[in-house]
Amino acid sequence: MASFNKVILVGNLTRDPQVRYTPGGSAVAELGLAVNRSWFDKNSNSRKEETTFIDVTLWGRTAEVASEYLTKGRSVLIEGRLQLDQWDDKESGQKRSKLKVVGENMTMLGGKGESGGGGGAPSGGGGGYASRGNAPSQSGGSNPADSFYDDTPGGIPDDDVPF
Repeated sequence: MASFNKVILVGNLTRDPQVRYTPGGSAVAELGLAVNRSWFDKNSNSRKEETTFIDVTLWGRTAEVASEYLTKGRSVLIEGRLQLDQWDDKESGQKRSKLKVVGENMTMLGGKGESGGGGGAPSGGGGGYASRGNAPSQSGGSNPADSFYDDTPGGIPDDDVPF
């Protein structure tokens, strides 16, 4: 039987990333992500909003990039998979479980220093630093900070972008 486990989330960080290292030297970062959903409720004739809080784990170079460049309130896109953690509660002895996201790709949204809201670079390029698995790649300049201010990724004029 076929299966597919893919999650794509865009939200704001609820806290600064916390990075630690395994005994083998691999970086692990824990993030908290707030994802908002809004809709219009016809019954009450008002706009409703709900926030879902999601724990995300990043590994390797992606974890290091997150801890270096992300801060609380920053917008980020995470692509990954769901993972169910299960354990026995030491105090009550009951079985516990928690669903979290293991991030495989991370893209910073918004410009450097922006928190929450927006999502586009200051000049409308939507830039950011894309990190794919353990090998980060940059969308634009020669260092991650430069990429936040690129008007057009890859030097493509705005008129030639198909969307």
